[in-house]
Amino acid sequence: MSRRDLSGAVDFAVLDAVTGGDDGVAEEILGLFVQQAEMWSQMLDARIEGWRDAVHTIRGAAAGIGAGALAAVCAEAEGAEKDVAPAKLDHVRDALDTALADVAAWRHELMLRSLKG
Repeated sequence: MSRRDLSGAVDFAVLDAVTGGDDGVAEEILGLFVQQAEMWSQMLDARIEGWRDAVHTIRGAAAGIGAGALAAVCAEAEGAEKDVAPAKLDHVRDALDTALADVAAWRHELMLRSLKG
């Protein structure tokens, strides 16, 4: 996986602006995003009381790394009525998976850059 595998789900220019282009800080932020995604994605079920909190947290984390599409579907899900929440949460999971694939590709790129010095 490398930069050529990016789908465009994450605008890494946003991350570069946040980190000042520091690859080490970018890696740390992306690692935290992956950890948060793993933890909060387990609550993306409308039968679980805290699902809106999970969506809200993922939304903020997504916005912070430039995953605008994920943040947008999270915003839709967060405000959804309970009867449509399951479908909205499916969209969140799909967008999260796509963003995580881009994050994995970018982290791979960062690792390759670090090897080149």
